[in-house]
Amino acid sequence: MLTCSCFSQNINLDKVYSELNNYKANKAISLLEKIDTLKATTYDKALVYYFLGEAHLMNDNHGIAYKQTLKAKVLFIKTDSIKNVANCNINILKILSHQNDIKIETESILDELKQYASLKNDYKALRSIYYRIASNYMDEEKGNLANEYFDRYIKLSQKNKDTLYIAYGLMNKGSVFNDYIKNPDSALYYFKKSLPVFFKYNDTQTIAYNYNNQGKAHYNLKDYNNALKYYLKADSIQIKKNIPKSELVFSKNLYEAYKGKKDYRNFSKYLERYIQLKDSINDINQNIAISEIKEQYDNATLRAEKAEDEKQILIEQRKKEKNKNVALLLGTLLLFGTILFFLLQKNTKRKQKLAEQEKELETQKLATILKEQELSAIDAMIEGQEKERQRIANDLHDDLGGLMATVKLHFNTLKEKQTPELYAKTNQLIDEAYNKIRTVAHAKNSGVIAKQGLLKAINEMANKISIANKITIDVIDHGLEKRLENSLELTIFRIIQELIANIVKHAKASEATINITNHEDSLNIMIEDNGKGFDTSKILKNNGMGLHSIEKRIEHLEGDIKIESQINQGTTIIIDIPL
Repeated sequence: MLTCSCFSQNINLDKVYSELNNYKANKAISLLEKIDTLKATTYDKALVYYFLGEAHLMNDNHGIAYKQTLKAKVLFIKTDSIKNVANCNINILKILSHQNDIKIETESILDELKQYASLKNDYKALRSIYYRIASNYMDEEKGNLANEYFDRYIKLSQKNKDTLYIAYGLMNKGSVFNDYIKNPDSALYYFKKSLPVFFKYNDTQTIAYNYNNQGKAHYNLKDYNNALKYYLKADSIQIKKNIPKSELVFSKNLYEAYKGKKDYRNFSKYLERYIQLKDSINDINQNIAISEIKEQYDNATLRAEKAEDEKQILIEQRKKEKNKNVALLLGTLLLFGTILFFLLQKNTKRKQKLAEQEKELETQKLATILKEQELSAIDAMIEGQEKERQRIANDLHDDLGGLMATVKLHFNTLKEKQTPELYAKTNQLIDEAYNKIRTVAHAKNSGVIAKQGLLKAINEMANKISIANKITIDVIDHGLEKRLENSLELTIFRIIQELIANIVKHAKASEATINITNHEDSLNIMIEDNGKGFDTSKILKNNGMGLHSIEKRIEHLEGDIKIESQINQGTTIIIDIPL
């Protein structure tokens, strides 16, 4: 998402802004290059240069991105647009972070951002500062100091309730543990902890990087099978920006993992792909270009911009002198016409807006009423089911159990009139029937959800299935210290129970994981297995494996479900339920 304001004075940049937000960098560049900057204001020129920098950064053209962003910064300084100067500084740091072994100091940029953050109390700028300082310590291989600043980054994001950036901070801590502290087990903990948030926000770019990082951690543990599993997941995701360099990293990791596994056919395949990508990306030339641009702008940029502005002012003065009389007459007529048109248009738009708002409010009100009625019906149904089960249990125990005990007493009186063998057999059958009734009554009357809670029920289910079905099921929970509402726990338990049953029946998996995270305002459930996987398009189209009933239950809870699976690559199911 872009950070710079796109409010222009004379040119329309809305289409450019839209293309960049959709990661269509080449279309944005094409639109920007058609704009005549000679006729634009200084502020509008700055916006054009800024967006060109954004677009070329998406395409990994860092030399051009650096040049355009510096030009934008100079013009924003001239227009006293300090917020956009800060945005330029943040982008410059981002551009430099993509380059290896570049010799450009960043202290002055950090100092400017610190002053801005202090003056405007802008937490996003301060967050960028913490990130940059942590990155510098990573470059110096000082892992503990890097983690100290990532902790500040996370704490600042928590204070501002910015869930996505908390997850970014956690993932960066995982990278420090993996690459600098050399503790891949701790790295995996942070990678897995942050992953559900990226799924929640549909951040496919970071999901790919997270999978790649998990693969690298498994590689450091010499677990090449799991390393390949996560590397292939990362490589299969269609990312939207920084595509060449990302593919270069994925290819390098894949050929190293195949080499570790001694699979030389695939090793050769990805090594060749890596070499082709590396030839197309030349960091050395980009570093030289950036350094040359920096030197040019340190010495000549301000001077050149000043000369251009003076030339523009001279041209405009001559035009004004030539057309002064005509402009006065036309300007007066235009002014009255414009005022009248503006007032009419404003009044019409105001009426339209009010009508649209009233209509939207009515629609929302109706939708809310229908949803409340639907939820009430579901709650009543679940509560009724539980009461009916309780009633059946009580009837079995109190009525039929008592009756069978009485029948037994009556049969005792027949001892003298019947043969001993018949009596013994009859008595044995009655005892057996009575014990079965007690067993059913106790089983029906002692639901684990009501007594022990959701987490305990899931753990017990996982343990029983693990013992009985030769599959290891791990349960990982975060934030479930307090109980949820009883009917909600019951519904969630049944959803998880059905999904685990599908794994046991169909997946042929040896391992499965149930992740449950309470984010206070939502509950995230992620169930993974290493089974045979399936074609999601076919299964979902045919409502296979009981997924239709699961989807209905989640829909009633106003949640959503995502299913990711590939043949022989296992399955991941992610469920988000608002609380």
